[in-house]
Amino acid sequence: MPLLRRRKGSSEPEKNSTQQIHKEIDNRDDEDEKEKESKKKKLVERKKWSCVDSCCWFIGLICSIWWFLLFLYNAMPASFPQYVTEAITGPLPDPPGVKLQKEGLMAKHPVVFVPGIVTGGLELWEGHSCADGLFRKRLWGGTFGEVYKRPLCWVEHMSLDNETGLDPSGIRVRPVTGLVAADYFAPGYFVWAVLIANLARIGYEEKTMYMAAYDWRISFQNTEVRDQTLSRIKSNIELMVTSNGGKKVVVIPHSMGVLYFLHFMKWVEAPAPMGGGGGSDWCAKHIKAVMNIGGPFLGVPKAVSGLFSAEAKDVAVARAIAPGVLDKDLFRLQTLQHVMRMTRTWDSTMSMIPKGGDTIWGGLDWSPEEGYECNLKKQKSNSSQIADHNGTVDVEYKTKNAHYGRIISFGKDVADAHSSEIERTDFRGAFKGNNLGNATCDDVWTEYHDMGIAGIKAVADYKVYTAGSLSDLLHFVAPKMMKRGDAHFSHGIAENLDDPEYNHYKYWSNPLETKLPNAPDMEIFSMYGVGIPTERAYVYKLTPTAECHIPFQIDTHAESGNEGSCLKGGVYTVDGDETVPVLSAGFMCAKGWRGKTRFNPSGIQTYIREYDHAPPSNLLEGRGTQSGAHVDIMGNFALIEDIIRVAAGATGEELGGDQVHSGIFEWSEKIKLRL
Repeated sequence: MPLLRRRKGSSEPEKNSTQQIHKEIDNRDDEDEKEKESKKKKLVERKKWSCVDSCCWFIGLICSIWWFLLFLYNAMPASFPQYVTEAITGPLPDPPGVKLQKEGLMAKHPVVFVPGIVTGGLELWEGHSCADGLFRKRLWGGTFGEVYKRPLCWVEHMSLDNETGLDPSGIRVRPVTGLVAADYFAPGYFVWAVLIANLARIGYEEKTMYMAAYDWRISFQNTEVRDQTLSRIKSNIELMVTSNGGKKVVVIPHSMGVLYFLHFMKWVEAPAPMGGGGGSDWCAKHIKAVMNIGGPFLGVPKAVSGLFSAEAKDVAVARAIAPGVLDKDLFRLQTLQHVMRMTRTWDSTMSMIPKGGDTIWGGLDWSPEEGYECNLKKQKSNSSQIADHNGTVDVEYKTKNAHYGRIISFGKDVADAHSSEIERTDFRGAFKGNNLGNATCDDVWTEYHDMGIAGIKAVADYKVYTAGSLSDLLHFVAPKMMKRGDAHFSHGIAENLDDPEYNHYKYWSNPLETKLPNAPDMEIFSMYGVGIPTERAYVYKLTPTAECHIPFQIDTHAESGNEGSCLKGGVYTVDGDETVPVLSAGFMCAKGWRGKTRFNPSGIQTYIREYDHAPPSNLLEGRGTQSGAHVDIMGNFALIEDIIRVAAGATGEELGGDQVHSGIFEWSEKIKLRL
């Protein structure tokens, strides 16, 4: 029994230990399960995809694709892109230079290129401390690296003095010289490069080609005052004529360069010190032909929206998509305000304000393009015809009620209403009210900050602005800018061109206030693209008053659902090259200078050459060889061929005279201008 008792006593601890072991095992199992659950939770948490992850992944993907494509581009044979393109689209036509070389054409007349606004490179020669290391580096053109590296410093150096329109103290930005000044605007984005390469095919080289580069920001006469640019152009043309056996030059201006060279032709004949002292026969002795490409002879409405609200159609669309980026003080960027402050110091932009007032551009209830329909495909089938030299062409357009003469309308209802239904309050002389500016706006000050709420409201209450009232509007909202502009440009119509008043240089870039040179053997071409919707008039809205905001915006919600309507996103469009309407590019050669007129007393022959826009059929074609767009037309094979033929000695008649696809002759006839 005692033994048994002892055994029984010994069994109880054993049981307890066994139970403890089981408990420990259970606890360990629980702990293992908890660890497994925590690991699962951590894995789940790790698998959650945040917005930052998405952005990083997307950026990484784009960079990887970019570097892969760059590697392929550098690794593949130079002929591979052409091989792929030809495999898809068939054999490509020979470039114009190759084609004409096979025909036996050779270089004959020296050529002079005159670039337009923004396409010429500008480099830094002197700057403030924020621009250290940028001596003779491009601030405009090239890679534009300084725009995102030091944007405020870049704006400071690209701006001009708001009082003089010349260099600010301690800053010197000058035009790049030579053919490289405007062959490419940015890497891979050609301007003059394709034309230069094709001219080289028939024997042209740098001694027979000259890029008349100039600082496109400053007024035309100030390019002579500051840089003697006009004198340099005169000297270079004289040298080219002398060194090429007396052969006259063919001048090829593009965009605003058209107005700049128009100014030059008056300057070179005018007596010193205002002019170049070349005499009344200088142009007759030195110029064979002026082949104007995309010339805004009578201005562009796009310039008005740029000066008025620092925007155009594309900017308005971008603002509608991402309003916080451009409208508001996001990250204190104040993008459009900086753009407005900078561009309003560029006096050259005022050369492109519409000229001729309501006589040319139309009034409240009429316009030359009245009845134009924006259904381009149907329009092409009806009106793509070749006109004879007298301008006879049959064009059919359906009547629409767009009032193109109302270049600015506050509200779509105002744009559509009959003039008798519009109640207007004259803004001229209106009290501008309290100043809007404060310390938060000092670095992006625009002249709107001096207007006050009452002044801004007065502008909107006038409701409608035609070309005849645009000058008064800009004088009201930007008096400092327009004070400088009035000293260098004029936008009217001369009553008497023999009045000594018109000997002043401010009239020389306006074809309605000056005479062409006395050069009856010279030819003038107006060459431009058609078939692209081009800005003509705008529907505006008044934005909520804010101290650092531009108070006026294009109303992107203004639409018209009618088929064939030309109102989209607050912008009325007509036929043109996407920048210059047909009316501005073609009127002078279609009517104003056609035959002997008071604007063309010697009867210089004028020709219109329109190029119907055809976009590239695939991405491998790049910007295309049949484009009519304002800059892309510089790679248009038909245009290049016309230029090379004239440079090689052909006349306008030998090219075939006028080539017209638009309604320019019909619209010109509606303009009642004394000739």
